[in-house]
Parts: sequence; C-alpha cells; structure tokens
Amino acid sequence: MSIKKTTLSLVTTVILSVFTPLHAAPAPAFTPEQEARIGEIAADYLLAHPDVLVQVSQKLQQQQHAREQLAMSLKVMDNQAALLRDADTPVSGPAGAKVAVIEFFDYQCVFCSRLAPGMEQVMKTRPDVRYIFKEWPIFAPKWETSSLAAQYGIGVWKAKGAAGYLTYHNGIYHTGHIEGDLTTEDIKAVAHAAGVDTLNAVDHAPVLGKNDALAQALGLTGTPGLIVMPVENASPGTITVFAGLASPEQILAAIDKAQH
Repeated sequence: MSIKKTTLSLVTTVILSVFTPLHAAPAPAFTPEQEARIGEIAADYLLAHPDVLVQVSQKLQQQQHAREQLAMSLKVMDNQAALLRDADTPVSGPAGAKVAVIEFFDYQCVFCSRLAPGMEQVMKTRPDVRYIFKEWPIFAPKWETSSLAAQYGIGVWKAKGAAGYLTYHNGIYHTGHIEGDLTTEDIKAVAHAAGVDTLNAVDHAPVLGKNDALAQALGLTGTPGLIVMPVENASPGTITVFAGLASPEQILAAIDKAQH
C-alpha cells in the first residue's frame, strides 16, 4: 500500500474528529464520495507538510489527557469526604486552608522517593495549604517493610500529631532506602527520632485498607498519586490529578488553579 493511501485511510477519520471540542454538537454527515475527497485533499496536504502530523498527534494526546482528567476529577468529587475529612489520615497545614494536596504513596516506591524532596519544597513555599498523606503500601506483598513503615506512620501520627509525623515521613525518605532496602531498624530509628519508641498495639491495617479502597475508587493504579483540589466547592475545573510523578512547579500551578 502506498504512503498516500495509508495516510488517506487514517486522515479521513482523524481530520474530522481531532479538532472537534469534547462537547461539540454532532457534525453534519458527509457522503462517502465527500469523505473520500476530503481525505485525498488532507493526504496531499500532509504529505507536503509532515509537521502537521506532529501537531495532530499532540492534539490527540491533549484530548485524551483532558478526558482522563475529567473522569478522575468526577471520581474525586464523589469521594471528597474520604479524601479531605478522614480522622485516621495524617494531615499538616492550617485547618482553614482553602486548598488541599492529597498524596497516595508507598515508602518503598522509587518515584515516591523522587517526589519527596519536591513535596518538601512545595510545603515550604505554600504553608497556607493543607497537606494530606494517604499511606498506601502497594509493595507490601513484595517487601514487608512497605507495610510496616506505613503502620508506623499512622502510629506516629496518632501519637505525635503533624510535627512528629512529618519528622517520620521525611526521615524515612531521607534514609534513601527504597525498593526493598528499607529495614525494620531504619523504621524504628526514624520513629524514635519522631518521639515514638514502640508501635502502638493497635493494628492500623484497617486504615491502610480504607486507603487502598479509596485509591481504587479514584482509578489510581500506582504510586505516587497526587490530587490538588479546593477544600470547599470543588469542580472538575479546579481539580488536578497527577497519576504519577509531578514536579514542584506543576504542583504549585495546580494549587494556583484550585484557588480560582
């Protein structure tokens, strides 16, 4: 099959759809002859201007990303209470904050460890925001200390509050021990620095189970997962979901968006 015929078969569909808004009214129907002619004209043009194909690809990616963001934002709105007002979840920041940043993470996740310094930077830059930490040890079946570190995190939060929890949370990442390298000794040493020498006898597995169910309800498939949203009157246009690593600049921009 020639390059022109291959392009023709692709373009007839793409050209008619890619530049159509997500909620646009249905386009008028074309006859098969008209569609064929449109495709021929478009194919000739694209062969002469191949850079347009790059623009078309970028437009398709933008549309797909917009659809994914909308779908996840609607799920966020359906689960606002669990995200923002769960008493078992560690939080830091003013109670009257207008914006919340919710992080789903695992202490053994390499990408979570890469996110951690950026999150510390964001928290220093925007102390007016409420930061919510969802312990989600998805690597527990592979590395036992994934679950143990999460359990200690909840225990430190309940015993020492936000200050102790942040000492513990950041301290675990500061060990640099990820992907199975974190030891029980590491966890106990960092907990000790946060003011907790023994883990409370209470089993925090139910809290971790709630976090897992919430992450699945949101459509998250791995860590890290970040949600930036207004604390009140959230809408899809003010919510940002990062299903993966995000830079401090991206998070700060999402915070600004949530305020408008």
